[in-house]
Amino acid sequence: MSTSPAPSLFTHFPIEDYRHHEAEIDAALRTMLHGGHYILGPEVDAFEREFAAFIGARHAIGVANGTDAIELILRALDIGPGDRVVVPSHTAVASASGISRAGAEPVFVDVDPLTCTMCPEALEALLASDFGQEVKAVLAVHIYGQPVAWSALKSVADKHGVLLLEDCAQAHGATFEGNKAGALGLAAAFSFYPTKNLGAIGDGGAITTSDDALAERIRVIRQYGWKERYISHCEGVNSRLDEMQAAILRVKLRTLPAQIRQRRAVAAAYARGLAGLPGVDAPVDQPGCTHAYHLYVIRCAARDALMKHLQEQGVPVALHYPAAIHQQPGYAHITARSPALPQTEMVVSRILTLPLHPYLSPEAVTAVCQAIHSFAQSQPR
Repeated sequence: MSTSPAPSLFTHFPIEDYRHHEAEIDAALRTMLHGGHYILGPEVDAFEREFAAFIGARHAIGVANGTDAIELILRALDIGPGDRVVVPSHTAVASASGISRAGAEPVFVDVDPLTCTMCPEALEALLASDFGQEVKAVLAVHIYGQPVAWSALKSVADKHGVLLLEDCAQAHGATFEGNKAGALGLAAAFSFYPTKNLGAIGDGGAITTSDDALAERIRVIRQYGWKERYISHCEGVNSRLDEMQAAILRVKLRTLPAQIRQRRAVAAAYARGLAGLPGVDAPVDQPGCTHAYHLYVIRCAARDALMKHLQEQGVPVALHYPAAIHQQPGYAHITARSPALPQTEMVVSRILTLPLHPYLSPEAVTAVCQAIHSFAQSQPR
């Protein structure tokens, strides 16, 4: 007889999130549609103010997606052809794509195997090498919602005279020493892809900064280089956050702090349920940090066997990510010029993402933990 958890235990997060906010979202969309402002109108203006206040930055600039956010930051900083930008290889490919689209060259660096975030020692070694001489910036990725070791990375970046920027696509609500991710560096990129902690119903992104001049340059670049309509003062792009998505994000932003608390509660339940289990390493909160738990990613040497077991038990697991960027064919030309990444390659072979979102029930968490325990008990000792 099957012991698989009932499928109803595992609800689909973006749909559940819409259902939770349905009445407010529908009302906000009606207001927006009847208002007649559909591009860079009052909803975007209001969301930018509200999101900047949430992050603790002076400015938030709405853009079309998180990849554009990275590109526009670099372009506004005059980082492009002939320049290099350091980024972890263990991240969504969008992190490297945004760098390439700005005309710069991504340079991959190794990660800390405990946090899966950029390793300060690896960054120091890279920047101190001949290869690091053309590096203009470092893009630190708060992967899974885990804040990077910001103070250590900042010390290294400052020593070598390079900018330290943030990729906060998975870190809405994360904090480092009391400051929100997105307010730590000169500028930060956010994604509002539907599965994010703060997700639109479609694509969307934002850039946060407290540098007034940088914010103005980004606003100009995002819309054709216009300072006044139809007059381009630089070569810009079309990367505008949609009024409809801004209206949706304004509704969801009001409940984001509570949803982060619930994500952390689910993560704590997983930690209790998996405590002491041999062969399974759960994520941890670093001292002085608040993990936002966009994803709950465990590590297991027998990852593939565990994944197969959980899938057979009806548990929806995933890989974030099945290959590091330097292992992908599209980036082979960069891989040949990057340092060895042993910790990244080890991490990628062991990671497994368990279900986690604010609406996941205690029963679902228990079912997942029981399935992992049953796998552990079946393994040779």
